[in-house]
Amino acid sequence: MCSCEEPRWGWGHCAPGPILLLGLLLAAPFGLLGEETRQVTLEVIPDSMGLPQNLLHIRAVGTNSTLHYVWSSLGPPAVLLVATNTPHSDLSVNWSRLLSPEPDGALMVLPKDSIQFSSALVFTRLFEFDSTNTSDVAAEPPGKPYPPYSLAEFSWNNITDSLDPATLSATFRGHPNQDPTRAFANGSLAFRVQAFSRSGRPAQPPRLLHTMDTCQLEVALVGASPRGNRSLFGLEVATLGQGPDCPSMQEQHSIDDEYAPAVFQLDQLLWGSLPSGFVQWRPVAFSQKQGGRESALPCQASPLHPTLAYPLPQSPIVRAFFGSHNNFCAFNLTFGASTGPGYWDQHYLSWSMLLGVGTPPVDALSPLVLGIMAVALGAPGFMLLAGGLFLLLGPKRK
Repeated sequence: MCSCEEPRWGWGHCAPGPILLLGLLLAAPFGLLGEETRQVTLEVIPDSMGLPQNLLHIRAVGTNSTLHYVWSSLGPPAVLLVATNTPHSDLSVNWSRLLSPEPDGALMVLPKDSIQFSSALVFTRLFEFDSTNTSDVAAEPPGKPYPPYSLAEFSWNNITDSLDPATLSATFRGHPNQDPTRAFANGSLAFRVQAFSRSGRPAQPPRLLHTMDTCQLEVALVGASPRGNRSLFGLEVATLGQGPDCPSMQEQHSIDDEYAPAVFQLDQLLWGSLPSGFVQWRPVAFSQKQGGRESALPCQASPLHPTLAYPLPQSPIVRAFFGSHNNFCAFNLTFGASTGPGYWDQHYLSWSMLLGVGTPPVDALSPLVLGIMAVALGAPGFMLLAGGLFLLLGPKRK
């Protein structure tokens, strides 16, 4: 058992104790559950006049089910997750209603009675804090707040220009409509969305394990001028509540940090009992494009809380699919600390998450860790066996 205290955000070199190790060893062989072959497609849906409106549809068709991910930058960036029990479900869009002030009913997945699960995420605000006089990593807030950027008031690029069918990816890239300080004159906030045709891991950290049932979002702030010398940034994320309650958040711990060095934790948002939706991320961001240990930043997540006390910017696609009477919950992500590497190094910040429906991917122990454990656990047994053989077969005293 490691004697030092593990940081709240899951970093450091303290490995979990023997009980957790045994649990991981028992869980690891089971791997992914319910995986099936899917045909994954990605398309930008034009409006009724044939003009692109930044509505991206990812469709993953299996033998008996279909997953729909609908991403949009109409209003604040948002995504719908819809799972159906048929391979023949389709997305229907009424563009004139969707672009109107009352978009209720403009988005549907048909047939409606095939829907097994549906929810949404909305990325509402970009926060900035002055951490100059803050030394506590877990402080809330992590410094003096500047006025936040509302992502509903950003202008976004035409995602058709960034659509890449080979990698099943597209990028929403935006900047504020009103930028009096010209903070974004040479910068942008990007949301890169990627789907997957097979299971695996990206080449770059944090190397989240993905399946055909998932898609990945990478959020990157690049080139924007901070309003302080040691600014920390954060992101507000909203989701639909479950009646009066919020979805649950969980932390999973591991003894293996091969895929994300010095990070032994995986955070999850779960919408309900399986099969339902989930979000996964490691509590780490990066201050360089080639993410590594030297540019790793801690990522703090606040608890989920209802948003009844203040209004959220409305997402047209969320209202179009779910209607106007919904309870939302939100949590904040904060990237970095007042000490160590930060956005100020290269004016770069990236963070990744995985979004999916069904059973969340489970990390098995890496071959390196399994090899070390085999040696560590096997050596005492070998020594006992050798000692026993020596006593049994060695020269006998008279």
